[in-house]
This record gives sequence, structure tokens and C-alpha cells, in this order.
Amino acid sequence: MSLDALRGFDMFWIIGAGGIIQALNSMGNIPGLKWIAQQLSHKDWEGFAFEDLIFPMFVFIVGVSLVFSLSKSIEKEGRAVAMRRVITRGLLLVVVGIFYYGGFSNEWPGIRVLGVLQRIGLAYLFAGLIFCMVPARWIAGVAAGILLGYWGLMARVPIRDIAMTGPAMERLAATTGTSNAMSLYLQATNYVTGTYEKGRNLANHVDFLYLPGRLNDTYWDPEGLFSTIPAVASCLLGVCAGLLLRNRNRNRNRSDMSKVQWLAGAGVALVIIGFLWGTQFPVVKKIWSSSFVCVAGGYSCLLLGAFYLIVDVWKFQAWCQPFVWVGMNPITVYVMSNLMGFGKIANRLAGGDVKNFLNGHGVAGLGDLAVAVLSLTLAVLFCRFLYRRQVFIRL
Repeated sequence: MSLDALRGFDMFWIIGAGGIIQALNSMGNIPGLKWIAQQLSHKDWEGFAFEDLIFPMFVFIVGVSLVFSLSKSIEKEGRAVAMRRVITRGLLLVVVGIFYYGGFSNEWPGIRVLGVLQRIGLAYLFAGLIFCMVPARWIAGVAAGILLGYWGLMARVPIRDIAMTGPAMERLAATTGTSNAMSLYLQATNYVTGTYEKGRNLANHVDFLYLPGRLNDTYWDPEGLFSTIPAVASCLLGVCAGLLLRNRNRNRNRSDMSKVQWLAGAGVALVIIGFLWGTQFPVVKKIWSSSFVCVAGGYSCLLLGAFYLIVDVWKFQAWCQPFVWVGMNPITVYVMSNLMGFGKIANRLAGGDVKNFLNGHGVAGLGDLAVAVLSLTLAVLFCRFLYRRQVFIRL
């Protein structure tokens, strides 16, 4: 239950909880709320905020979950069937991700090939295959090898000395007299190594050269090709946590409190390693740097340990029931929030004159808060509706 609750807690911020905090922050100088609101905005590039944890923690949770689902599948149906299931589900998530970003409503090359759901699908695909093929005791080593290998490539592979960002490209275009991005790229004849600036790093350049379709940041994508590699390691960290929680070997059985202690210790260690590593390989979500994987994985371990302790060990469960409703259908509510737009429905119910009345006759910003609360409530009630009818859509 703790895993479902943590997954739901993670999704809460995606489907509207952050909007409530931002609305509260706009209403006045509430002590401490400004700092919380700042934590709910992504870092522009280097650094780490709570908002930067939401996506990698979901990938981490995917890794924890696959330990239980694939172990059962391997035991009942065999390794080959489990691997086929991994491939099918991973590719299906990629297809759903393309649909989420507009599908084929735009003409090529206006279709976004990679994105959030696609990254989850690919991370699940490769981490799931590794889990099926590699002995459990080696998985942590595989994750470490991926992170070290990614760092080595980012640090050592030479790239053209050009920043693939809008303003930088515009300045270069003004001085060279050309607006063709590839022409500008090829005019940069100097090469550099070990650069991690926005648009001026190996991951972004790989996207520019090899990722087809529409790129989210014009010349590169924060969920691009090369930066998907360390995302597999994020999922494998979750696999390691899942193996710990599932450990039932009579000769090496760990008590529940021992598991909590291991998760806490691993979490603290990963956070420290990540920030120390960040002095050489900056903590950057948009290139999913190895240091970022460690920091995000560490915080994910700490939150998983806390939820496991409170929900499964101490059995304090009533408070987290709404999280469980959401956590049992995370992809469904994520996609439906795009298709239905819970915020749009909330605006139809409490926007316009209703919102203006609350803003004008109550505390300034009260109307915006009401819309944000209603939007999240609708999303949660939708998940409760599915949960009560035992409808769990698992891709």
C-alpha cells in the first residue's frame, strides 16, 4: 500500500496540488509559503528543487513496481513471457506518449517523438529487460556503470563549440547572415569537451543531430535520446529498492525496520554522492546528469522509506487513501488531465464571474485558489470513481 500511496503522492503534484500552493502564495505574504512555491518551480538549468524530483521519482517507483510484477510473471509464466510483456508495455507507453503530445494532428516534422511518457516507457523497457536477464546482485553495479559511462561520454566526447539555444543561435545568425540552424552548427569549427551548459553539451547536440520530429526546446529536448540512458539507471535504483522490500529469503530475511533503515541510509548516501559529484558533473534535470540521478534517487529512497514505515509498518493508512486512489491509475489520470482538462472543467464551474466575485469580495486571489482546489478535487474524484469500481488501467 505504501508504494501505491507514494505513487499517488507524486501524481498529486502533477495533477494540481502545485497550483493550489501557487494560488495561496499569490494571496499574500504567508510565512514559509514563498519558499514552498519556489520549490514547485523547475530550476532553469543547474540545481535541484522539489519540482525536479517529481518526474524521476515516478521513474524510480516504476522500478520498484516492476520487481513485484515481473517476479510474479517469471515465477508463473517464465522469463520469456515476462520479457515479451516488458517489450509490449514499454513500446505501448511510447505510443501513448506520442498520442499525449498531439499524436498525428500535426504534419511531420511537427510530431514530438520523445517526451515524459516515452521516457517512462523506455526506462521501463530497458530496466525490465535488465531485471529479467541480470542476476539481482549485479543490478546496482549495472546502474553505477550506466551513470559512470554517461559521465565519461559527456565529459570526453568532443562537440562543436556552439550553444544550441534560441538566443545564442539568434546572435550567431545576426553575425553570420544565415538563419539555417544546421548551417550555423557546421560553421562552428572549434571543438570542446566537458561542457554542460544549456545547449552546449553532448546530450543536446545529439538531439539536434539525430532526434527527429518536434523538439521541445527547438534545437534539443529535455527528454531526448542521449539523456534517456541515465533515466534507465533511475529506474534501476528503484529496482534495487524493490528487491530490498521484496526480500523474503529465510536465511537473509530483513525486518521491516531494517528495510526502512537501509532505505534511509541509501537515500542519504545517494544525496551526498550526488551533490559531491555535482561539483564535477552539475546536477541538471534537463540532461538527466548522473549527479542528478543520484540526488533524485536518494530523495526517492528517503520518501519510500518514510511511506513504508508509516503506511506498512505502523499501519497508519486512513490519511493516504486519496493518494492510493490516484496511485492506482497514474497514467490514466495523467492522460485524462490532458484530454479532459480538469482545470478547464473547474474553470467552467467556478471561473469567470464566480472567480471575479471571490477575488473582489474576499481575499485577493481567493477565486484562483477556488479554481485550483476544484481542479484537483475533480481529478481525485475521477480516480476514486475508478478505484471504487475496481477499474485499473495498466499499460
